[in-house]
Amino acid sequence: MAEEHSPLEERIIIKDQHTKEIDLVNRDPKHINEDVVKVDFEDVIAEPVGTYSFDGVWKTSYTTFTVSKYWCYRLLSALLGIPLAVFWGFLFALISFCHIWAVVPCIKSYLIEIQCVSRIYSLCIHTFCDPLFEALSKICSNIRVAVRKEI
Repeated sequence: MAEEHSPLEERIIIKDQHTKEIDLVNRDPKHINEDVVKVDFEDVIAEPVGTYSFDGVWKTSYTTFTVSKYWCYRLLSALLGIPLAVFWGFLFALISFCHIWAVVPCIKSYLIEIQCVSRIYSLCIHTFCDPLFEALSKICSNIRVAVRKEI
């Protein structure tokens, strides 16, 4: 038997369809940025054997790189994250709107119209070309090709 819900429960169920909990630990569950932004100090700066800097310089460079990358990203995301989220949300909403209300109806309309045209085209081909090619095939059916080797 189907469960019946009160109007309040229905509103809660409808709201839950449009909102979802986000995972604050795994922020890339689909791994879309797996290879792009995983840049560590070792991926950018490396000293080959025989050309080492002072240990203190190496450790300080590592710390400086890591901390500056971390805080620069956090600062940029704090300043630009929300405006860019609004921009990308608007852009993808616009793309979805155009696809739903313009692209798909145009394609469906085109397919309906082209079906009519294809029937007319097929009728013309069968009416005019089929008799012509049948006549040509009867003419060419009596042609015999013989290959002789002359010495």
